Amino acid sequence: MSKIVVRHAEARDAESLRQFYAQPEVYHNLLQLPHPPAELWEDRLKPQPGRRQLVACTDEQVVGNLTLMVEQNPRRSHVAFFGMAVSSAFQNRGVASALMREMINLCDNWLRIERIELTVFADNAPALAVYRKFGFEIEGTGKRYALRNGEYVDSYYMARMKG
Repeated sequence: MSKIVVRHAEARDAESLRQFYAQPEVYHNLLQLPHPPAELWEDRLKPQPGRRQLVACTDEQVVGNLTLMVEQNPRRSHVAFFGMAVSSAFQNRGVASALMREMINLCDNWLRIERIELTVFADNAPALAVYRKFGFEIEGTGKRYALRNGEYVDSYYMARMKG
């Protein structure tokens, strides 16, 4: 595989993101629904306060996405949370780690973020391994957190503290 380049997402990435978020192997482990409309990704890529959109590319092809949201409440402005997905054809090839490295660099060195939070389905072993690799710890479990394929599944609340 060619080098993975992480950059800020642009409006031109909307269709690429729509296509890989429509993959059953991708939305299975996310809070996304099947068949995302093009307008959804066009709207998501519009600037919003506190939102940073990263994409991972290889050979100019968008293969991963990480959305970082910095809390806007002044009492939680030291906190950010994120969601991430990798195209099914590029999973287990370092894309998630490249996105995580860049997101943590932004949080630790540029955005004054002390705490990064996430939720992850409790049975998503590959994602759990990546998050643990970057210092995230399980802080709790959301029982029957979300509906997936007609069944409720648990989710872990995880966080990483700076330093």
